[in-house]
Amino acid sequence: MEKYRFPTSPRANPQAIIAGPQYRFTVLTDRLVRYEWAEDGQFEDRASTFAVCRDLPLPEFRVVDHESGLEIITPHVQLSYDRQRFGPAGLVAHLTARTTKYGTAWRFGTPSPLNLGGTARTLDLCDGRCDVGDGVLSKAGLAVIDDSHSMLFDGHGFVAARPAGDRVDGYLFAYGRDYRAAIRAFHAVSGNQPVVPRYALGNWWSRYYPYRQDELLQLMDRFRDRDIPLSVAVLDMEWHLVSDKQVPHAGWTGYTWNRDLFPNPTGFGQEIRRRNLKMTLCDHPHSGIHSHEDSYHEMARFLGHDTGNNDPILFDPTRPKFMEAYLAVLHRNLEPECDFWWIDWQQGPYSRIPGIDPLWMLNHFHYLDHGRDGKRPLILSRYAGPGSHRYPIGFSGDTFVTWASLEFQPEFTAMASNIGYGWWSHDIGGHIHGGRDDELVTRWLQLGVFSPILRLHSTSSRWMSKEPWLYRPECASTMSDFLRLRHRLVPFLYTQNVRGSTAHEPLVQPVYWEHPYVEEAYSVPNEYFFASTLVVVPIVQPRDKRTNLASARSWLPPHRRLVDIFTGTVYDGDRSLTLHRRLEEYPVLAPEGSIIPLDAETSPPNGCLSPDGFELVIVIGQDGHAEVVEDDPTGEPNQKVAEIRFEQASGTLTANVCSRAWKFRFLAVSSVDDVQILIDGADRTTDAAITIAQHPEAPGLLVECPSISQGKHEIIIHLGHNPQLGVIDHKPRLERLIMDYQIQFAMKDRLWECVASSDHQPLNVTTGKLIALGYDEAIVGPIAELLLADSRSQR
Repeated sequence: MEKYRFPTSPRANPQAIIAGPQYRFTVLTDRLVRYEWAEDGQFEDRASTFAVCRDLPLPEFRVVDHESGLEIITPHVQLSYDRQRFGPAGLVAHLTARTTKYGTAWRFGTPSPLNLGGTARTLDLCDGRCDVGDGVLSKAGLAVIDDSHSMLFDGHGFVAARPAGDRVDGYLFAYGRDYRAAIRAFHAVSGNQPVVPRYALGNWWSRYYPYRQDELLQLMDRFRDRDIPLSVAVLDMEWHLVSDKQVPHAGWTGYTWNRDLFPNPTGFGQEIRRRNLKMTLCDHPHSGIHSHEDSYHEMARFLGHDTGNNDPILFDPTRPKFMEAYLAVLHRNLEPECDFWWIDWQQGPYSRIPGIDPLWMLNHFHYLDHGRDGKRPLILSRYAGPGSHRYPIGFSGDTFVTWASLEFQPEFTAMASNIGYGWWSHDIGGHIHGGRDDELVTRWLQLGVFSPILRLHSTSSRWMSKEPWLYRPECASTMSDFLRLRHRLVPFLYTQNVRGSTAHEPLVQPVYWEHPYVEEAYSVPNEYFFASTLVVVPIVQPRDKRTNLASARSWLPPHRRLVDIFTGTVYDGDRSLTLHRRLEEYPVLAPEGSIIPLDAETSPPNGCLSPDGFELVIVIGQDGHAEVVEDDPTGEPNQKVAEIRFEQASGTLTANVCSRAWKFRFLAVSSVDDVQILIDGADRTTDAAITIAQHPEAPGLLVECPSISQGKHEIIIHLGHNPQLGVIDHKPRLERLIMDYQIQFAMKDRLWECVASSDHQPLNVTTGKLIALGYDEAIVGPIAELLLADSRSQR
């Protein structure tokens, strides 16, 4: 198994170690300490599933040794130890700076105080919340990872269990509320989050359903004919023999194509690729390889297995020879049609050797094996514990089709970043139980667009599938538009994917990462930053039948202003606010200084290809910077297609670009008087198309540059000195809003009187009149939201 060795540096700097007969401490950073107890005095220097690199630069610390014990003191943490078997009285850590008024002490064996959560192995059968365990972030500033029971890497391409005996192996993260630094330390020890292939960022089609070969190809073509792009086709377990009389078990495990459904697997795989799609096959490996499987005899020869009685080859990941055959024979024979594997292990952490978790084995070896030819590896599997981020992507399992499940999912995804796990894929729309609810599925799909992975999935029911055209017209239209938007976002997502691997920035981040000392940031667990830039406020409740609007509680971070990318509405930051949206809208706000690169095509083709043109969405008001990164011819993400800077004081956008078509959309900008366009120093203003267009509720400036030749170019757009976001008159929108209300006409009259009065009286008076009407928040809230969105309109 030497070919499965991977780079590790598990032996720490000896100068960072403080050891006694049965204890050992390693100061990995000035805020991260490893603590070990071994009854036999034998300590562990091999890499574990969590810790693959302990050889870090020597931090600043000192040791105070005295009769009652010892103290390890760094600039940030003071750890005291009584030299006895670890216990809550004898091993204690204190931060040297105040983090919360509740204290900042940690005692061995006690729960991590005020921990902000991690993630879970699965959401199978969860209807709403579930336990997610701890991450490495805490409001109290101290958190731990217990690595005592994880399996080890033997340094020769395989694994080993921990030695028996009384042992403790833990890691104390003492980062206060410097959450980003804690995540950087996590990755320093456990490895960076890998870059996923570009195609993974598009729309995935999946359904647990016995498709026929021609039927599934026809379905892919129906998406194409409706201009709905896809990038991955997922085949659930029905691709292999399931209920055939040859199958001697429940049918979950299988490695032989069902020729009744797929008479020509090779031709089918070629047709899938001809449509610019990748394909993944579902694998439940627990039942082993039985005699009916196509590869049974080849596997048996490789393993020396006696086939005289057609005995099955048991699944045993603890045997190196079996794992070699499992990958190099069993799976390799299927890989002409399979681009990567969906591994669905549901049988728990148990194997023939205690401490070796089959899920870890599957994730680790499948991932390394997929990258054997130098291509960027990918799997779809379950979370196995700290360190699982090295094997993207995770799928969360069979969630219920309920609003409660949807409500928990964005929080669940954001919390996972607290344990370094940034690539969750959920069953968008839910998987089982529940009932038909077109609005629920539409809102779930909108969330999926602003999630790490968008994978449509559903169970084997004739009543449940996620083709948009099967839903009511308003839902079908919205779902289709958002699926197109996902592929337009790929340049933005892929660039963030590449950046995040080295900058330790997952696509989804809790709001409190950026604002750790603002209590309001913890009050909106569903809200998150997406790709480090956008503020997403998920809608997880059904709309009010009277207003046709759904609401979502938000806290807008303390940027000066933010702009909703769907409506163009400008909002003041640093406040709590309930947002209200129609079905076709979703609360995604871009702060001033944001630059978001999109594919210029309104309906990109299948496969997440590099676009022929780009549309850059810009929010002025503060300086901004963005890049667009693509793969070079070797497949590595080294090709910088564009670098864009916006300088607020001069009102100048400078874009250093490669030859493509380029559009620039400035949200909530309503003036073209001072616009000037230079390309490579030449004034091309008269050659560009400069328009003011609604977006859709507020005006925006659109600049379409003339075509440019091959090579690198500089585009400069001058907007004039210190340009500002426009002040929007919301009265026409408010009139349409009230018009659509399904309420008594007399109520409409009273509401409109309040709106109309805002022209000649302070808005606080208008708002007071709205409240005095006595109508509930669902009626008054949407009106107040727009009236109070931007304080400049109140002057």
